Amino acid sequence: MDNNLVTIGAKEIVNRIYTIREKQVMLDYHLAEIYKVETKVMNQAVKRNLDRFPNAFRFQLTNDESLRFQFGTLETGRGKYSKYLPYVFTEQGVAMLSAVLRSDTAIRVSIEIMNAFVEMRKLKQAEHDQKFEELFGKLFKLF
Repeated sequence: MDNNLVTIGAKEIVNRIYTIREKQVMLDYHLAEIYKVETKVMNQAVKRNLDRFPNAFRFQLTNDESLRFQFGTLETGRGKYSKYLPYVFTEQGVAMLSAVLRSDTAIRVSIEIMNAFVEMRKLKQAEHDQKFEELFGKLFKLF
């Protein structure tokens, strides 16, 4: 196993999960940073294995979607004026990355990211449940 892996906390990963097109995704350059590879190298590995990455696993942002990240994320991630639109990976796409990158680091990082996606879903479900209980309580008071 790669003992040089600096683990990233679940909170830090969750802060890099965005909702785009009603899907929870991570930006390619954030993933590359976490996996400790260059974004270009990671995307080339994906292109050599495109059959593993259908649109449900990975897609490229549009100009409008990309602009949402220009002030902040893009400036620190790829450079302020990148000529390429970023790709995003869904949870399934992140899982597939460990097979494509083929390293102990990729496997361990993918597991951490998968756990963060699960925790994020749990938090969202808990928020949803709380809102439902509040609404139900208000309705109950009305009757």
